[in-house]
Amino acid sequence: MKKYVYLFNEGNASMKELLGGKGANLAEMTNIGLPVPSGFTITTEACNAYYDSGKAISPEVKEQILIALEKLEQHTDKRLGDPTNPLLVSVRSGAVFSMPGMMDTILNLGMNDETARGMAELTNNPRFAYDSYRRFIQMFSDVVLGVDVYFFEQLLEEYREEKGYSSDPELTAEDWQEVIKGYKEIVKKRTKKDFPQDPREQLFLSINSVFDSWNNQRAIVYRRLNKIPGHLGTAVNIQMMVFGNMGDDSGTGVAFTRNPSTGEAVLYGEYLINAQGEDVVAGIRTPKPILTLKDEMPTVYQQFADTCHHLEQHYKDMQDIEFTVERGKLFILQTRTGKRTAQAAIRIAVEMVAEGIIDKKNAILRVDPDQLNQLLHRRLDDKVERNLLAKGLPASPGAATGGVVFDADEAETLGNEGKKVILVRPETTPDDIHGIVAAQAVVTSRGGMTSHAAVVARGMGKACICGCEDLKIDLSKKQFIVGDTVVNHGDVITIDGGTGEIMLGEIPMIEPELSDEFKLLLEWADETRKLGVRANADNPVDALRAFEFGAGGIGLCRTEHMFMDPKRIPIVQKMILAETYEERKEALDLLLPMQQGDFEGIFEAMQGLPVTIRLLDPPLHEFLPDKEELLVEVTKLQITDPDNEELQYKEKLLKKVNQLAEFNPMLGLRGCRLGLMHPEIYEMQAKAIFYAIATLNDKGLPVKPEIMIPLVGHVNELKEMRELVINAANEVQQETGKEFNYLIGTMIEIPRAALTADQIAEEADFFSFGTNDLTQTTFGFSRDDAEGKFLQAYINHKVLPENPFVVLDQEGVGKLVETGVKLGRQTNPTLKTGICGEHGGEKHSIEFCYNTGLDYVSCSPYRVPLARLAAAQATIRNDKIIGEEKI
Repeated sequence: MKKYVYLFNEGNASMKELLGGKGANLAEMTNIGLPVPSGFTITTEACNAYYDSGKAISPEVKEQILIALEKLEQHTDKRLGDPTNPLLVSVRSGAVFSMPGMMDTILNLGMNDETARGMAELTNNPRFAYDSYRRFIQMFSDVVLGVDVYFFEQLLEEYREEKGYSSDPELTAEDWQEVIKGYKEIVKKRTKKDFPQDPREQLFLSINSVFDSWNNQRAIVYRRLNKIPGHLGTAVNIQMMVFGNMGDDSGTGVAFTRNPSTGEAVLYGEYLINAQGEDVVAGIRTPKPILTLKDEMPTVYQQFADTCHHLEQHYKDMQDIEFTVERGKLFILQTRTGKRTAQAAIRIAVEMVAEGIIDKKNAILRVDPDQLNQLLHRRLDDKVERNLLAKGLPASPGAATGGVVFDADEAETLGNEGKKVILVRPETTPDDIHGIVAAQAVVTSRGGMTSHAAVVARGMGKACICGCEDLKIDLSKKQFIVGDTVVNHGDVITIDGGTGEIMLGEIPMIEPELSDEFKLLLEWADETRKLGVRANADNPVDALRAFEFGAGGIGLCRTEHMFMDPKRIPIVQKMILAETYEERKEALDLLLPMQQGDFEGIFEAMQGLPVTIRLLDPPLHEFLPDKEELLVEVTKLQITDPDNEELQYKEKLLKKVNQLAEFNPMLGLRGCRLGLMHPEIYEMQAKAIFYAIATLNDKGLPVKPEIMIPLVGHVNELKEMRELVINAANEVQQETGKEFNYLIGTMIEIPRAALTADQIAEEADFFSFGTNDLTQTTFGFSRDDAEGKFLQAYINHKVLPENPFVVLDQEGVGKLVETGVKLGRQTNPTLKTGICGEHGGEKHSIEFCYNTGLDYVSCSPYRVPLARLAAAQATIRNDKIIGEEKI
């Protein structure tokens, strides 16, 4: 019989896929002798079986659960539902990959009217017993019965006001009994049924709910954001309850073995006295810093600090630990690899190497390349005076500016419209995740550094401030008040997640600086990686930034972006409107020195590293005004001022727009086709490149130019354009007396080019795969239309696993790349190959490029550090080398 249920002592850390991350770690901690409350785990396979059978627990699984429950009862000498010695358990989700707050949890299961009375007598603490019972009713009703927690909170708030209480600990046992009556009436009113009293019925209903929560909306959104497969399922952990709400010698908390924001090697976390675990992360009460536990419970603190050190040494990584203290006794409820900011991830990895815990290659693997984007964005300019409004807890570093919104749905709507918003809430819940994703930052008035908002924002790299109690938020009026200042919906604020400061208005920001640890980690990556990393840069400023970020050259310089300069557009339009070769040549002669200056700046910035320059690619109509707008202007002038000289020019412009209009511009007169039809354009650009080389050579500066012909689909296109470039080079060589060393290649962005790469390689020194257009031409997707109209639906319905414009489609587009490389090198063994689409900065695509044998990837300047790290990780994983040994 297949085993679906494991006692904690039957598992270990290697069983993560079966037991989930939480279950595997509970088993591992049990086996290394830590004080873990006893329990058992229902496997992820049981979850998948539940869905396969139409969302029902099979008799086989149910039998194994009851056997495990009986063993738990024997081990604890307690019985589920026994009023004289009741066993109470928690029912928690436990996915393979950590998904904090995304799925459901039930605490204090096993409580009913009889066990509540029994607990009161057994503990001689009736207040604790009835507090636990009311918590269970509220949580179970919310998670399992679908009764909104709002109704319970409203009743409790009204009861506190009636009694004159300011906080929950002031309620007596008798008070809680009255509240419980009200809670049960809410359940009866909302569900038409009494609150269930049978603990076993409670247990199986809760297990169903946890399985169901695997596919709730927030879990699905979280999996999509973090690329977690939907087929994995969740495990369920049934664990004996220990209680942090038994008085002032009890408490509960969450702590990290190192600071998850900065990476500093100090205990970091929070706890609450006389509370249960959900109180800390729910954001309802603002907890105390973990270091103050040293004063309140010194023995417990020392034991906890020793346990944290033990767990970090055992797992060889920073840990996120949940704990409870019951009447002075410490229990560890969970450990997992702690989520951290990019800054912290880098510092922790580097310092753990220095401490001898891990080696350099493990350190490289520890940092998610996607996280590095957090470090490469702007921060607030310290020189600008800040109009400080309020200050909260610095929960996630970074800075952001945006209009205030108070609702997650509105944040999503406005964010999708391209507006910058900051989500302000009393506290966030997992249901707010879509709003957090769309917002620039998050601010809450309640909760601490381990609240939901803080954990989720840190994971996404978003700035976040929590526990800002000075904010008096009125959701109904869509405003918050600080002192005499009222901030309304839409008002602009700026926040600094690193300091916890909230400021009115917009504050200038400055470029980031890379830490010494960051630079050291990237040095280790460069020592390891075999794949080159270049940058896409179209001007000297971007080229210099790419060089500073460690790019090994420019993989794509798009010359059309140089034409887009407003000062140049009139000259470009003059070139397009030219009726004769002489007129066009006159305009091109004006453009040549401008292009030459651009190339000189880029070559100089790259200091002798290779620079790939793509000759003009887009159709000419892109440099002309919009047809509809131009038609309106012409019509107005014809009516109001028919003799105006401007009218004649715009009529000529409109005529040219109509001539150049295409049904499908992407497949029309562009790229090398434009060069063939108007060779004088490519000739001008080639000469500008060679004049720039000559100028730099006069300065004693080395240059490595690579001239790229775009959109080649047939070898004869490249053959003719190659000859044009060589002739231009020869002319400039004769004129300047300089010798030029350069490469001529093409961008492979049409399937035919990949399939005939052996022929094209006869005329090419290099291939650069333009995977943006290659994806469009392979799928038959127009990127703009696909992403705007149906692509997200394809992903949501699992027609496609990923957006192919973000993550390279290895099965289709990837096969064309592989074919192009293989065929090209059969003809030209020295052929240099790379990719220059946006995929060059995406970690999975980078690993594919390494395995395909490309020489380099090219990406935007800000993604260069990401690509350097991802390339090193690809080398380690695929060469299977850790330390000095193969794995």
